[in-house]
Amino acid sequence: MADLKNPWAENWPETLLAKASRIKLVALDVDGIMSDGKIYFSAKGDEVKGFNILDGLGLKQIMAAGINVAVITGRSSPLTEKRMQDLGIPHLMQGREDKKVALQELVSTLGIPPEAIAYMGDDLPDLPAIRYSGLGVTAPNGYWLVREHADYCTQVTGGNGAVRELCDLLLTAGGHLDAALAPYLER
Repeated sequence: MADLKNPWAENWPETLLAKASRIKLVALDVDGIMSDGKIYFSAKGDEVKGFNILDGLGLKQIMAAGINVAVITGRSSPLTEKRMQDLGIPHLMQGREDKKVALQELVSTLGIPPEAIAYMGDDLPDLPAIRYSGLGVTAPNGYWLVREHADYCTQVTGGNGAVRELCDLLLTAGGHLDAALAPYLER
């Protein structure tokens, strides 16, 4: 499968791949990263949130490759809880405005050092966690100051496959992408 050409990889310098190869935990924000950042309400006032299916499979692939996944969000939503349960994401921290403190709690619980963490967020509450992590990632729809401090800004916007792009980066850097894609190419 060495002839496969991932178009995202053209923007992955060796320094980024080196950082990505050390990642043992991916922590993600929800609104603006796993969703498009918009909050939708029905006529009855029910909240509606969209998640990208591409991101879900990517997260399952990195978990299968041995990378832990956590979600840290400032809001609390039963929709987020349902989606994370469906994906089998073991660490969900909702209602956490101080994302760096939440991330430090995960570091303490899991014994994973900050340099082995990738954090992906899009707004100012995410900035301390991005700066604390070994690999800070954002999306093009992220706030300008967050983009300025991130190690990598995905080509795809949040809610539209940005998390999948990060997953492919991690799988590539760890040498797991071919194995993750093989079952789909052998059919």
